[in-house]
Amino acid sequence: MNKLFKPLLIIAFLGIFNACTDDDPALPDNTAAFESTAQGFDGESVDVKIVLSRAAETATAISVLLTPTLVTYGTQFTTTPAATNNTLALTVPAGASSVTFKVLKTAGVLLNGDESIQFKITSVASPVLVGTNTDLKLSFKAIISDGTSIQLNGIAGTEAGSSAANSVFLDLSANTQTPVLRDSWDLGFYAGTDFRVTINTSNGASAIGLDKSDLNAVTAADIDLTKLAIGQGQGTLALSDGYSGKLAETLIKEISATDADNKVYILNRKGGSATVLPADQIYKIRIIRKGTTGYTLQYALLNDTTFKTLDVTKDPTYNFQFVSLVKGATVAVQPAKARWDFEWGYSMYYTASGTTNIPYGFSDLVFINQLAGVTAAEVLTTTATYDAYVESNIATTTFSADRDVIGSKWRVTSGGTVGVKTDRFYVIKDAAGNVYKLRFISFTSTDGGERGKPKLEYKLVKKGA
Repeated sequence: MNKLFKPLLIIAFLGIFNACTDDDPALPDNTAAFESTAQGFDGESVDVKIVLSRAAETATAISVLLTPTLVTYGTQFTTTPAATNNTLALTVPAGASSVTFKVLKTAGVLLNGDESIQFKITSVASPVLVGTNTDLKLSFKAIISDGTSIQLNGIAGTEAGSSAANSVFLDLSANTQTPVLRDSWDLGFYAGTDFRVTINTSNGASAIGLDKSDLNAVTAADIDLTKLAIGQGQGTLALSDGYSGKLAETLIKEISATDADNKVYILNRKGGSATVLPADQIYKIRIIRKGTTGYTLQYALLNDTTFKTLDVTKDPTYNFQFVSLVKGATVAVQPAKARWDFEWGYSMYYTASGTTNIPYGFSDLVFINQLAGVTAAEVLTTTATYDAYVESNIATTTFSADRDVIGSKWRVTSGGTVGVKTDRFYVIKDAAGNVYKLRFISFTSTDGGERGKPKLEYKLVKKGA
């Protein structure tokens, strides 16, 4: 169980000793490396990221040599920023811990999939050093990775790792991670056959339904806002979506084909630590169907006397379409449903209080993409070791479609030896039938890692048919 706060006395105490002294150990070298050694894409462009092991103290120049195979720069592909003499000049801004460049396929060009580009980090400005993953092969097709080591980038700024601002979606077969700000969205509209809408549990959201269907008739007088408090002993599981991730357990009832049956909900879009936003930041929402192809969202701030509308169209290549109420627009969150296997990050979950489960905000949760057919299993090393686990072990492995089959079970944050649990690993079967074994290496200072940036490794056990 995680606590997203520390007593002020402890913070003050730690602050005294944060000042540099002659006895402080030297910081480890800051290094620059690709996120993985292989990457692929089958669209029109792809982002490639170089990450530092910690934020740069000053703007840091990085040179990357590119060597194309069966393609020519400027003919079949280009990059942003542009390359000069097959070299990219990149800069990590001061205070940032990564830099991204884009590879773009030239419009109308037909490729057969054998084409590739080899990228190599050739120099990094002092005091940053070149790290381990200095080379990356980018294939002009979707790849099926043999496995790699990767560090998830949950930190967006200077926030504590236990409250990492990013959710991170990882695609094992493509060696690709997608960090997304947890605060960037509020509602997820299911893109499949059912008409279901989820609230943002990764942002600690909570909501209460009213027996009213006229949004303009709802004001602050209709609700005691303190009833929206959730987490840290406050609230009940009924204030949030079901932790299982099953569509039938969304807080917002299934959107009815009969408009009058779709009621108003009051939404606290950001919470989780028994906090409720001020009344002028609380939203009222109502959702109706738009034929068979989507939804119409009605929304307004709690005391507004008029509301706005936003149409959301289903796209079956995704699990959900997402909406930001602050922006009044759809936003990109999850990758296409076939392009991620699990999500790491903070979320409302549950913990036991006596004989009752209550809502509680957890860091470092891992949820598999069960809506797209991903399954997983936990394997204890008393059954098989990570290194010894091979294809023949799959037949005796019991896979689960439970979203939280990994959950928080892979690490300890209190009440024992803090760090990654080394007595277990996980086996993940993606929607294409590829089977990977995966283990976590570190996630906090006590096991040699960094909170908010867990390290893991995985290997292909069996390629899908």
